[in-house]
Amino acid sequence: MVGQDARLALIHDWLTRELRLPLTQVAPASSDASFRRYFRAFCGAATYIVMDAPPEREDVRPYLKVSALLEPLGVHVPHVHAVEAGRGLLLLEDLGTTLYLERLRAGADPEPLYAEALGALLRIQLGGAAAAAELPPYDAHELQREMRLMPEWFLGRHLGLTLEDAEQRLLERTCAFLVDAALAQPQVLVHRDYHSRNLMVLPERGPGVIDFQDAVRGALGYDLVSLLKDCYISWPRARIEHWLAGYGERLRAHGIARATPAELLRWVDLCGVQRHIKVLGIFCRLWYRDGKPGYLGDLPRTLGYVREACTAYPELAAFGAFLERRVAGALPAANAAAAQPA
Repeated sequence: MVGQDARLALIHDWLTRELRLPLTQVAPASSDASFRRYFRAFCGAATYIVMDAPPEREDVRPYLKVSALLEPLGVHVPHVHAVEAGRGLLLLEDLGTTLYLERLRAGADPEPLYAEALGALLRIQLGGAAAAAELPPYDAHELQREMRLMPEWFLGRHLGLTLEDAEQRLLERTCAFLVDAALAQPQVLVHRDYHSRNLMVLPERGPGVIDFQDAVRGALGYDLVSLLKDCYISWPRARIEHWLAGYGERLRAHGIARATPAELLRWVDLCGVQRHIKVLGIFCRLWYRDGKPGYLGDLPRTLGYVREACTAYPELAAFGAFLERRVAGALPAANAAAAQPA
């Protein structure tokens, strides 16, 4: 295997010759939606994770910067043991193999897991003001750029829809409304993908938090919706509101946000529409551009979040009607067609 993969050979050489670790095995650990790969290095009784980020495609410096911002806040990110930034290699603490998603799908009680996850998020939002100031803003340009993925990849490429002029204007008005709603919220450190595939179950100091390199300074509701309206697993609306109510009490107690429960719920719901519009486009792009079909099965859940939110807010009623008329019924057939062998 080493001989067939130049990057893997580089990793092996780095660990043994330069770091002088007693390496016995390097095994795939995981990959993600980018060009990064992760390997587990077995070194005697210890194991480590090696991030492999080819420098011509990925830059490890944002990861290192955000790691250094989060770790002092008491967030359990993988400790960085060694860095070879020029060659795109990091040696990280091994947080194990159990994702929140795996444990939740197996039927684990979500309450203690979400208590830990919300506790870690509170530490980020309470203590991360100075850290957030060092991150790029989640501004109107970026929010709009993300939402443009939906008409291109989801509506156009996946569903085969051509928008009428009135529909295009409706989409533009909706996106502008969502941008304004996000920018009006308190701005905090935003992980950007704080969900069950990026949280690890740990025996202590949980959760382990990974995949944070794209962190920004943005809306308070964004990470909350990533966690509670997860694109990979869903919970009843009543449970989400219960979790949010408790979180809001803690925010108010610490003076971070004075939002009422209804205001906090609105922040989360509207951030969710922006996020899920983006994700609909990303999941389809991962299939059509990158050949990764594993996310298509999550499209109905993601669209369902948008449809649900549109029924709750008059400002989104027209967009919701468009989704019911042109989108919801077309998705099952598009997914079925994508599942057919080429």
